[in-house]
Amino acid sequence: MSTYAKVVVPGSPITKSNFKLHNKDGRAILPSNTGKSHDRYAIYEEKIAYYARLQNPGVILEESLIAILKVYYKSEKRHPDTANITKSIFDGIEKSGLIVNDAQITRIITEEFYDKENPRFELEFFGESRYAISYSIKEKTQASEKKLYSSIKKSPVSRLLKNTEDKKENINSNLTCEFCNKKVKEDNLIKGNGGKTLICRNCFNKLF
Repeated sequence: MSTYAKVVVPGSPITKSNFKLHNKDGRAILPSNTGKSHDRYAIYEEKIAYYARLQNPGVILEESLIAILKVYYKSEKRHPDTANITKSIFDGIEKSGLIVNDAQITRIITEEFYDKENPRFELEFFGESRYAISYSIKEKTQASEKKLYSSIKKSPVSRLLKNTEDKKENINSNLTCEFCNKKVKEDNLIKGNGGKTLICRNCFNKLF
């Protein structure tokens, strides 16, 4: 039984943590052939599954696993939250059949790097029957330059006012289906992805 596997997938990693689109039964879906930007999430999962199986022919990891994930972004300033990137990656790995279920992954270490010429992620799995993991944190002998992040957040009142304005704007504007580009009344629309995606019921039913 295999206890180790490694997967390297080229390209800038993406996250679907903020993507929400559901079918008429309330189940989350990932469309892949609509011609819209939503397709990239399902396509990315398929890409991961392809490389996972290509690089590990015949391997199936069935035990509890330690995962070491190294994510190499193209840009240091613009990239997804590394804390959310694992969902897309592990869903694609599970789809490949390399693992039985992502619940097997009991320990995860994720590291963020930058490679403008070769963005990618490198993922290693170690079976816990043969491998253990340890880590340590130590103070640097010489401090490096701080990498600062903005801490400015909108107040609850500001968010409430903005949401109210957005709702008024939606009511007073003509709503358009993103798939057929036809203007549709609000009561004949299905909203997804936090209200950012608008689909008329006719187009929505054609997805299934």
